[in-house]
Amino acid sequence: MTSASVQNYLKAIYQLQENSETVTTTALAQHLDISAASATNMIKKLARLKLVRHSPYHGVELTTAGEKMALEVLRHHRLIELFLAEALDVPWELVHAEAEKIEHVISEDLEDRIANFLGDPERDPHGDPIPTKAGTVERPEYQSLLDVGAGQSAVIQRVSDQNPEHLKHFSKLGLIPDATVDVLSREPFDGPLRVRVASGREHTLDETLARAIWVTPTVEKKAYRAKSKSHV
Repeated sequence: MTSASVQNYLKAIYQLQENSETVTTTALAQHLDISAASATNMIKKLARLKLVRHSPYHGVELTTAGEKMALEVLRHHRLIELFLAEALDVPWELVHAEAEKIEHVISEDLEDRIANFLGDPERDPHGDPIPTKAGTVERPEYQSLLDVGAGQSAVIQRVSDQNPEHLKHFSKLGLIPDATVDVLSREPFDGPLRVRVASGREHTLDETLARAIWVTPTVEKKAYRAKSKSHV
């Protein structure tokens, strides 16, 4: 049986790749809140186990075997998050930490029962795709809310689950998956965004918060211009 430590590293590498990041030793250490030396030692171990490929200029990449293990752990994690949120009414800012404790120990039978209970869901409470039992996962193309221009609208698809305080704040503001948000303005020099949510309330988001939200822009509405009438 693969150790929880190995599973955590594989999952972290996958998540960094999922966010289109080059997985360097430094990035992995920061993601897991460990020392660079610890990350280096584990990467060497994973390479010996043929679960990752590592080169100085291209970072760390999961092998087919490594990705399969990472997706299995992610399936456990995201199913548990959704079960806690929907069946036990655990706040969405708390389910990530709880799932971290349970994901390594549930049986395949319990995984199947949770999935059946939830109706074989496709996304977790934060909008992240849940890998299938067969080990496949949807990889939709989303963009950061920070990249949506002023005057445009977008539908929230995912929010980062890494910061519980951010999640609590997003919930309070109505910035949750499937919600529509209008970008009203953007201050220059990487300044904050001014947005409006479905309730009509307006909020200001700094760069850090806006980067933690992934969206799909809605179809842009063409502005109507009245034709000027000529005077006879």
